[in-house]
Amino acid sequence: MSELLNLEVKIVNMLKTVYDPEIPVNVYDLGLIYEVEVDDDKNVTITMTLTAPNCPAADFILEDVRYKVESIREVNNVIVNLTFEPQWNKDMLSEEAKLELGFL
Repeated sequence: MSELLNLEVKIVNMLKTVYDPEIPVNVYDLGLIYEVEVDDDKNVTITMTLTAPNCPAADFILEDVRYKVESIREVNNVIVNLTFEPQWNKDMLSEEAKLELGFL
């Protein structure tokens, strides 16, 4: 496995440790992570959304994403971009999340 691909796997695994405090599912399985980009210098840009624009835990979630991904030894820098396009909906949930939340 290439070094960057291996790093992307580590990032996804770390994102699966970040939870919305109001929902018992991690941000990755919630479908809140739209894109993870890793450049050749191991700088990471994450594009993500929230379940709602007025999410009271927004600052906490964004900081937790940045902090946890930065904690990966190989990562140099992390930028988290928040977007609401496309708007999140429950169809973005992983199968595990749908099961956990009772949608299956």
